[in-house]
Amino acid sequence: MKRRNRWLCGILAGFLLLTSCPVTVYAGREDAEQERDVTLAPYFLIEGKDSSTDLFPLKGTEVTANVNGTIAEIHVTQRYANEGENPINAKYVFPASTRAAVHGMTMTVGNHMVRAQIKEKEEAKQVYEEAKSEGKNASLMEEQRANVFTMDVANIMPGDEIAIELTYTELIEPEEGIYQFVFPTVTGPRYAGRMTDEEAEADDWVASPYLTENAPIDSTYDITVNLSTGVPIENLKSTTHKINISKDQDTAAKVTLADKSTFAGDRDFILSYELTGDSMHSGLTLYEGENTNFFQLTLQPPERYNPDDIPPREYIFALDVSGSMDGYALDTAKTLISDLVSGLKETDRFNVILFSDTVWTLAPNSLEAVKSNIDSALQLIEEQKGGGGTELLSALLTAYHIPKDENTARTVVMITDGYISDEKEIFDHIRENLGDTSYFAFGIGSSVNRYLIEGIAAAGMGEDFVVTEEAQAKATAERFRTYVQSPLLTNIQVEFDGFETYDTEPSGVPTLYASRPIVLYGKWRGEPTGTIRITGKRGSEDYIEEIPVTAESISRENEAIQYLWARKRVEMLTDYSSKTGSQVKKEVTSIGLKYSMVTPYTSFVAVIEEVRSPEGNSKDVDQPNPLPFGVSGLSVGGGYMIGAEPNGILLILLLGMVVLLRHTQKKRNRSYLHKSKHQP
Repeated sequence: MKRRNRWLCGILAGFLLLTSCPVTVYAGREDAEQERDVTLAPYFLIEGKDSSTDLFPLKGTEVTANVNGTIAEIHVTQRYANEGENPINAKYVFPASTRAAVHGMTMTVGNHMVRAQIKEKEEAKQVYEEAKSEGKNASLMEEQRANVFTMDVANIMPGDEIAIELTYTELIEPEEGIYQFVFPTVTGPRYAGRMTDEEAEADDWVASPYLTENAPIDSTYDITVNLSTGVPIENLKSTTHKINISKDQDTAAKVTLADKSTFAGDRDFILSYELTGDSMHSGLTLYEGENTNFFQLTLQPPERYNPDDIPPREYIFALDVSGSMDGYALDTAKTLISDLVSGLKETDRFNVILFSDTVWTLAPNSLEAVKSNIDSALQLIEEQKGGGGTELLSALLTAYHIPKDENTARTVVMITDGYISDEKEIFDHIRENLGDTSYFAFGIGSSVNRYLIEGIAAAGMGEDFVVTEEAQAKATAERFRTYVQSPLLTNIQVEFDGFETYDTEPSGVPTLYASRPIVLYGKWRGEPTGTIRITGKRGSEDYIEEIPVTAESISRENEAIQYLWARKRVEMLTDYSSKTGSQVKKEVTSIGLKYSMVTPYTSFVAVIEEVRSPEGNSKDVDQPNPLPFGVSGLSVGGGYMIGAEPNGILLILLLGMVVLLRHTQKKRNRSYLHKSKHQP
């Protein structure tokens, strides 16, 4: 009887949840706007009966990446078409690399091609809206996060095809001798929590539509990578996509997708390779511009030093068990954290934090890493099921409040897919409460939020890892242990002797854990002479390296350095600077306008001065994204869009089951967990 009552309660709870959400057939952005909640939850799009409006205007994406040495120039073409009977205005949310300097955009409609102009964000928006209301073809590209952008395209007439081409530059850095080109293809659904009206207006992209799991995708995705490295290429492969490789010579290769029948845009495209010969060395690259000179300094790490005496550490593992982690991602995370916890030494201490809507800890104080405690932690972790939101900041606050031994170094390990929208708050908390704690971040899944994962590590003076499949977990855990126990270089200082530099980014160099180069950007003036001296500690030994500055380092072909400097400068200002408010906005805006680059405060806008829709009756349509590969439908909530009564009944039953399962799981957890003092 109790079990039956529990099921009935679960179904009733599901019904109440459903009735508290908007239930409607999706017919366009206007309906979604009217029903918008300040939580800005993403929602499923189920196509309605109105076939006269094209709800899937993005017909294809073509990517060409030209990698010369370590600098990649990427061209992305998005092709929009209107196969319906009504004029439409399309909106599309898409990702890019966190290191991307987007500095070019063109729009082509038929025989008309126009190059976009960079303007202050508010001005660009105004220009776009005026062109839209006047019935002109227009496009607007805005940065929402360092790795999330939106594209608006106005007045796509029936039968029209519009091509938007974007150009961006990024640096490819090797780690442990392996180079990796990553092209993110899809933006995962973000958990926003409650927001103020002002925050909701600024982040309305979070409330974007997604296709249901296994829904057919009415779009194509094609990727081509042209490699030219100057030294022989080895072990060229992709673990995410099937590829074809053609090589005319050892130092160049062309990579294309092998399976064009399978949609490639539901997971990050990852291409890895190694270089042979004398390719790993420190060096200086100079660019002499018309008014400003730039430099790029690459510092290769020394050989790893294994200290004889490794001091005990305290590890706090924070595991995301939210809805988006359910299934594939959580299974991978379990394998990873089991390897991490099992590898602790008995002199270490540890704790485990679980977080979704609520935060729990394994114990109020960290425990000794003895077998009985490790077994309890592993049993707890194994029993987790995904569900609920992602209160990551609450998990960090919980970790901060766990009592700390002043004589033990603390390492916080965050394990998540990163599907949240409050990244800046996370970075601020870590930076303001860093002390002697280091933060390592593991991104789990096929399309993780790399902006968050990389940002946690950068703000927390640690390292970031991305695990795309369960088979990688064990090796990644071993890399983590090696990094923490044997840093390559500490107390790093860079001095410029006889070489006048300024505006160097980053201004300070953190501890070097991974075997990947340190890259500094900056400006210089005067003559290219002098010496750059790098000092630090390699274990207990002193480390020193000197690099001469000569005119031979100057080349007009190094023009991309100015964009890489500008991107790094914007990153440091917006994510890690002590400057706030108007100071940051003014400087970032100036950089964006000067280097024709998209930033949080500058946008690209393009307008063709021909009235195409004089009636002004274009319908607003949000292009739905596919769910990233392996991401559960539990990651999408808020406005549940259903198209027929049977689907509604099914959703009620499913929600009831989810509520019941979560209730059962929480009850089971209470035998292991002590509730955290902090409740989100």
